[in-house]
Amino acid sequence: MKKLIFPIIALLFLNLNTQAQLTPDSTKVDPTLRGQYQLMLTKSKTINGYKLINPARLAGFWKSVSDSINVNRKQLSAVKVKLAEQEKAIATLKTQISGSENALASSTAKLDEISFLGISFTKGKYNMMVWSLILVLAAALAIVILRSAKFMHEAKYRSSLYEEIAQEYQNYKTKANDKEKKLARELQDERNKLDELRKK
Repeated sequence: MKKLIFPIIALLFLNLNTQAQLTPDSTKVDPTLRGQYQLMLTKSKTINGYKLINPARLAGFWKSVSDSINVNRKQLSAVKVKLAEQEKAIATLKTQISGSENALASSTAKLDEISFLGISFTKGKYNMMVWSLILVLAAALAIVILRSAKFMHEAKYRSSLYEEIAQEYQNYKTKANDKEKKLARELQDERNKLDELRKK
């Protein structure tokens, strides 16, 4: 009888140990796949180097793996849909940006373009042409002013010479007139003398 009690106690102890392994500690359970896998390994028995895994635990683990794969597939398909929408939006934005850049380039070209006498110039070329023309006209004006000043100086010199000659001529005319009057008086005096001599 004593020999029977020892094996019964050993079986009860083994049964309690097995039940304790089947009821997981809720405070230490890791809900991730890795945690479930580790739990399944720790709860399994090893015989001759092989692990004996409870089929219910293996089925639960497989269900968790399948659920995780399905959730990941749904998330992946949702991400793919969202990525396709974003790529479509990016393509639309790129098209809009390209159109805006073309419009900006054409408006910039129009702003930079000046039409003069039916010929189109860029502002830089137009400014260069205008300033070149202004410099040429300024140089021509300076030359005209210098030549005019030279001619004015020559004209003043000629005017002063003319005035001097005119003054000399006026003086000569006055002297000649005085001389003529003097000669006329002398001639009259001589005539008078001659008439007096004839009367005698």
